[in-house]
Amino acid sequence: MLVTDDRILALPDPLEPIMGAVRGGVTSVQLRLKTAPAVEILGLARRLVAMLEIPVLINDRPDIARAAGAAGVHLGPDDLSPALARKVLGSHAIIGASAGSEGETLLARGADYWGIGPWRQTGSKADAGAPLGADGFAKLARLAGDIPVIAIGGIVADDVAAVHAAGGAGVAVVSAILGASDPEAAARAFQAVGR
Repeated sequence: MLVTDDRILALPDPLEPIMGAVRGGVTSVQLRLKTAPAVEILGLARRLVAMLEIPVLINDRPDIARAAGAAGVHLGPDDLSPALARKVLGSHAIIGASAGSEGETLLARGADYWGIGPWRQTGSKADAGAPLGADGFAKLARLAGDIPVIAIGGIVADDVAAVHAAGGAGVAVVSAILGASDPEAAARAFQAVGR
């Protein structure tokens, strides 16, 4: 999963790195923009939904996800519950939830997948919490039961095997792809080690 951040808004074409990452093999995009006005997020979300054949999820905002026709939403511990988001978006929606502690796993119940992290220290989310590492990730992944979990937070391609070994179904990546000079090649590097 590619997770965007507000850096893309400063680019002449914010879709360019996202489209490069999609060409490189990312299987979903989470539009996470913390400082942009809702109307700007909605506009970009609608463009992505129209252009991409992979799921587009909107961070924190079920209302924008619904208005944009997105596949679903990714929620943090301080957002609506997965159950309430499902009422807004319907039973077909993909609902993801963040979990960085045992307490947060209780709030994530009812989601279709959990984003567990941070795997390591990350610069793209100031309030991410202390790094979990492989052991902390594995502990929370076991609490998920049959719910797929993905690792997020400072993930690089070399982490993919360790994430899988710790019970992860995949990874969510921000900087290692969007911060690369060639997002397509960076995404391909993740695909190469994920097979």
